[in-house]
Amino acid sequence: MTLRKIAQIGHPVLRQRAREVSPEELASDSMQAFIDDLVETMHDANGAGLAAIQIHEPIRVCALEVKDNPRYPYKPNIPLTILVNPVLTPIGDDTFENYEGCLSVPDLRGVVRRHAQIRVQALDRHGAPLDYVARGITAGTYQHECDHLDGVLFVDRVEDPTTLCTWKEFGRHREEGFKQTVAEVVERWGS
Repeated sequence: MTLRKIAQIGHPVLRQRAREVSPEELASDSMQAFIDDLVETMHDANGAGLAAIQIHEPIRVCALEVKDNPRYPYKPNIPLTILVNPVLTPIGDDTFENYEGCLSVPDLRGVVRRHAQIRVQALDRHGAPLDYVARGITAGTYQHECDHLDGVLFVDRVEDPTTLCTWKEFGRHREEGFKQTVAEVVERWGS
């Protein structure tokens, strides 16, 4: 496995729409090795997720995992999940405000409105179909990662720029309040 360089805001690759992956390409040894690199890079950076486009490969693949993440201690755990060619469909009109950060936008956080429930349809890394519902904070993580596949960064979705802050100032002034929001979202919609 190889650690890959994570593209930072301003790099043109982050504004591309990623292309779909064919079943033959997904089955290849090189794609499976790439997915291993994607996961390893995500783990190394303590990310909750990482899209292929963030490591300079504009393909519709992303990885998600939250397991007692030090960057997001309030996030519910998500088992390691690989999404290939994902399609997210909102369920209902309920939304919530999610304080987000991004490995491609270092040292910045901001509030983004996310759908509270989404249907997730994708292939796993071996080409098997996935079809399930994600809710609450977990649904927000899915939406953040899949936005990358369409060239969208969380800062594009920040409605109130006064919510933007550095990680340090988030921790000092906003994290405790956001933990309460997380608790309310989890209580209402689950993880």
